[in-house]
Amino acid sequence: MSTILQIETATTSCSVALSRNAEVVNFKQINARNIHAEVITLYIDELLAAQNLNYNELDAIAVSSGPGSYTGLRIGVSTAKGLCFALDKPLIAIETLEAMAYGVLTAGEFEPQEGMLLCPMIDARRMEVYTALFDTAGNRVRETAADIIDGHSFSSYLENHKILFFGDGAEKCKTTLGSNPNALFLDDFANSATHLTVMAAKKFNAGQFEDVAYFEPYYLKDFIAGKKAL
Repeated sequence: MSTILQIETATTSCSVALSRNAEVVNFKQINARNIHAEVITLYIDELLAAQNLNYNELDAIAVSSGPGSYTGLRIGVSTAKGLCFALDKPLIAIETLEAMAYGVLTAGEFEPQEGMLLCPMIDARRMEVYTALFDTAGNRVRETAADIIDGHSFSSYLENHKILFFGDGAEKCKTTLGSNPNALFLDDFANSATHLTVMAAKKFNAGQFEDVAYFEPYYLKDFIAGKKAL
């Protein structure tokens, strides 16, 4: 029996979940900007207390590793690594876009069509998104990339496949790709720590753990600090 604490902070969603044997037993989350540092440890304490667990009873910590918000990723990964160091527990990293794809496939709220591709998107500002493509079995079809969306984006895939776009970066695609009958959009999708459950269990059972001392988030792009307004 494996009990895994799961952390998702790659977007505006701050989410933590507790899973046991690949089943979510409890979770807490909020979708709001700049609140991750304020609530994440509180949410973890509340989850464990609700299940009458202490920290030492956890078997592993899983974290959404990016790409995504620089600040959000730093908070989530730092929290996960701190717990792993303090508790001497293994660290499991789940690529954020892959977790999003599994979230859609396992939520039961959407029935994928044969031959459909899944396109999770994370807002990277302006018309740029972090994205990848997956088939309905969760297999990666296109590698993760930072793409600038225009009228030609995904054209070779849209010729032969329906593509479901979702995530906080998908909204900006509607004006450029929304007229294509093969482009479908899933509204109101929010990243959640519950989406890590399938991959976290697989990696735990396979012993696929990260080196806690050297692990860093998958930023994909260098961080560029904005200027403060005077």
